[in-house]
Amino acid sequence: MPAEGISDQKRMIEDLLTRGIDGIALSPIDPTNQTDLINTAAKKTKVITHDSDAPQSDRLLYIGMDNYKAGRMCGELVREAMPKGGTLMIFIGRLEQDNAKRRRQGVIDAVLGRPDDSNHFDETSAVLEGNGFKILGTLTDQFDRAKGKANAEDALAKYPDIGCMVGLFAYNPPLILEALSQSNKLGTVKLVAFDEDDATLDGIEKGNVFGTVVQDPYMYGYKSIEVLSGLLNGKPAAAGADKFLDIPARKIRKENVVVFRTELKTRLGAAQ
Repeated sequence: MPAEGISDQKRMIEDLLTRGIDGIALSPIDPTNQTDLINTAAKKTKVITHDSDAPQSDRLLYIGMDNYKAGRMCGELVREAMPKGGTLMIFIGRLEQDNAKRRRQGVIDAVLGRPDDSNHFDETSAVLEGNGFKILGTLTDQFDRAKGKANAEDALAKYPDIGCMVGLFAYNPPLILEALSQSNKLGTVKLVAFDEDDATLDGIEKGNVFGTVVQDPYMYGYKSIEVLSGLLNGKPAAAGADKFLDIPARKIRKENVVVFRTELKTRLGAAQ
């Protein structure tokens, strides 16, 4: 797990290649600027991506979800939470990653009632309106938790009548919850989340988070090893012409959060 971003991930991949590793599964931090590195690795070993893709690279396969579709699912939760429309702000770590860019765009297009167009990109500073909603903008924090919380606090101060806050990286919703609690706006301002942080799931059970869209990282890891093992033994990966092995996302709301948490505990218990 790279601690220092792109440079650290680059060093780790180069070290693996020097060791003559037989296969690599990676989640590219910045696919556009890492394509050459991935292509170099792909000439020397079997390379697949998971969680976040590098679609223009020579990787053999991408394992994960369609982040644009998952983003649209999150946008649908926003529309359920605010059936009469309203204002919202989007919070996310960074937009250099393919998964982040597609996820955010899916939210925007679903909220505004647009048709599917995963190749479109709305500027982060743009105020977008349609379908009874106004998206005030997108705030990034570059994985800086203090900045992430400050973004939430600033949005609440600048837009006291904001209707919904949407956190698209796992740590964003818990930080938003903290900001809402300190502003005495828990339950007043809707919160729609992504991923399954414990604080997010607690928030759903307590009614402070409307819902979240979850991935299946357990299966990303499981399938990554299964696929690499198969490739090394001459077994082609079971994927379509687009070289994409889809692990679908799910919506978690109050009615299914307890069952979901039980499932998580069972899997983690098996892993231990």
